[in-house]
Amino acid sequence: QVQLAESGGGLVQPGGSLSLSCVASGTSETSVSIYVMGWYRQAPGKQRELVATITQDDATNYENTLKGRFTISRDNAKKTVFLQMSDLKPEDTAVYYCCAGPWEPLIYWGQGTQVTVSP
Repeated sequence: QVQLAESGGGLVQPGGSLSLSCVASGTSETSVSIYVMGWYRQAPGKQRELVATITQDDATNYENTLKGRFTISRDNAKKTVFLQMSDLKPEDTAVYYCCAGPWEPLIYWGQGTQVTVSP
């Protein structure tokens, strides 16, 4: 059983930056290193949507409108995936979920971390 724990959410002003982290536990470094890992988000009243994913070969996939502002990366030795967010907008306000799995659709999910962008 894989557990994912997100951290780094919070309140930030428009135009600001925030970095999220997600640590995997309950599995070996070798297993995590071959997983696809990613981030989704869900805003109030909206469906959960893709933010970004990253493969074992560091190939990345972003929701088109987020390219250039969001960057996903990973550190397999630390079993961690990161999401660096910049130039944040109020519409980025959402609960951000970490996810992982051997292939898509990803099957392991974290509890989520709240990101609020507000003056």
